[in-house]
Amino acid sequence: MRYLVVADLHYALPQYDWVVNVAGEFDVVIMAGDHLDLASVVDWRAQTVVVRKYIELIAARTHLVTCSGNHDLDARDGAGEKVAKWIGELGHFGVLADGQSIRCQGTLFTACPWWDGPLTRDRIAAQLSDAAALRDGGPWFWIHHAPPDKSPTSWDGHRYFGDEPLADWIGTFQPDIVFSGHVHQSPFVSEGSWVDRIGRTWVFNAGRQYGAPPSHIVIDTEEQEAVWFSAAGVQSVRLDQPLQRPVPQLTALPGWVEGFVVRSMDQVAGRSPA
Repeated sequence: MRYLVVADLHYALPQYDWVVNVAGEFDVVIMAGDHLDLASVVDWRAQTVVVRKYIELIAARTHLVTCSGNHDLDARDGAGEKVAKWIGELGHFGVLADGQSIRCQGTLFTACPWWDGPLTRDRIAAQLSDAAALRDGGPWFWIHHAPPDKSPTSWDGHRYFGDEPLADWIGTFQPDIVFSGHVHQSPFVSEGSWVDRIGRTWVFNAGRQYGAPPSHIVIDTEEQEAVWFSAAGVQSVRLDQPLQRPVPQLTALPGWVEGFVVRSMDQVAGRSPA
């Protein structure tokens, strides 16, 4: 299985264009929250209309898994806690989103909503407990916008902005991978990183950069490798080996990913595939 992982696109339409154009290269596209940008001059309601169209286009090309982030909240539930109602409605496009756990091609995915208060937080805990009962020995992947607290994936260069309950849930349930975002700077600052390992659980945060393509991670579970692409360079980790730091910069791309890189660069340049 080959996965494309992005987060924090924040209504950057050239980045959405890029994801749409390369989505068909992957078995699953994972978008770990913050689709919208509350600082944009574009009204958030108009943003949701545009982003829903992009999501529909991606879902027409491959399986799509996503979750809400703090910029995506557009309503309040019965208890007055903020929720991303529009994210919860993406199931109409066949998208796995907030509050759902679904097995896709042998992998169990759990998409967690952004929690704004204790009731939503407790619902996530119950969601994870229920999903744990569905484990059958295959991989279990979580999508949770905020990375775990006290992890290099949640370090912004000055302090941690991670989710403390998530760190506890990882310790309890030990999923195979957690995909996050939220802390844009983590992969680019000293002591931060795009990757962490907590016990047996891999944690990824692709970070955020401007322009297309977005910073992104490509994972191939048959090759047992994850490769991070950004303007700051390319790094990789082996999923079947312990995590070693510092994660080295690659001087040559793994053979399995070279073709994708060429095609993605063509998309950025506006060239049609040969």
